Amino acid sequence: MTELAKPRPEFRNINAFKDLPTYRLPAPGWVSILHRVSGVLMFVLMPLIIWMFDTSVSSEISFARFRNAFNAGAGGVILKLVALALIWAYLHHFIAGVRHVWMDVSHKAVSKGWGTSSAVFTLAASLLLTVVLGAKLFGLY
Repeated sequence: MTELAKPRPEFRNINAFKDLPTYRLPAPGWVSILHRVSGVLMFVLMPLIIWMFDTSVSSEISFARFRNAFNAGAGGVILKLVALALIWAYLHHFIAGVRHVWMDVSHKAVSKGWGTSSAVFTLAASLLLTVVLGAKLFGLY
């Protein structure tokens, strides 16, 4: 008695130009990638963060110079956009980090449903808080 062999799965190399644009990454995948991106962004912009902190707390004159840098025409807008990117990076990295710690601590949090819902919450919360703080940064309230 011979049994028919099951067909083996076919593995192939992907074509980056054809396959990647049609691939839909799930929300936890986006959070994971953006967690890494936000960490790299904060690391790369660390000299700017240190300069902003040092300038803002050194003296009243340096604080006035710091405020003028943020209000100086197109250069100020660019500096505000960089600061907004840092705000997003910090918020996303912090919220995603808390999510990862919670997944490590709680055994209930290791499910596909919880992973998706917590990833959507992470994305929404970091973007919403960034919009609120960005509105404050640009003087809308």
